[in-house]
Amino acid sequence: MADRVTQLQDAVNQLAEHMCNSIGVLQQSAQPSKFPGCEKQASQEQQPNHEDYTQLFAQLIARTAKDIDVLIDSLPSEESTVELQNASLQRLEEDNEIAAKRLGEVVERGELLLHRIQEALAEIADAQLKTKSSSSLAASLSSSSGAAASASSSTPSSASSSSLNVSAASSMNGTNS
Repeated sequence: MADRVTQLQDAVNQLAEHMCNSIGVLQQSAQPSKFPGCEKQASQEQQPNHEDYTQLFAQLIARTAKDIDVLIDSLPSEESTVELQNASLQRLEEDNEIAAKRLGEVVERGELLLHRIQEALAEIADAQLKTKSSSSLAASLSSSSGAAASASSSTPSSASSSSLNVSAASSMNGTNS
């Protein structure tokens, strides 16, 4: 990207090019002038209509002139002294420091929120694991108690081992029978 002065130079060169091209078109489409005493019989050729070229070059010249005005207005003024520039830079640095402090506070709040969310997710995961393990334990207990009931009717030694399994499962679950 070129600086403003280079852009201004390019725009002035472009304006000069448009001016030269428009003058060339005007000369090409102009009717020849007649000088007294040097009249020559020339064939009358019909010139094509160059109205569209004149309109085009008028628009190009006007647009380039507006661009030049915008570029000139964007250049620093003569009133811009070193002291004014330093004061402006100082204000910008102060604004930057304030914005940096705000950003630090926002980041700190975000990290705190992230920590709380992670704790909540850990609690949810623990609760789900406890629920899942207790439901699978209850399912295994119900299947083993059903098997124990059928086994107790057949042999008495099987019933005592089933009751040991139930008491072991209860102690794992944290409940006493």
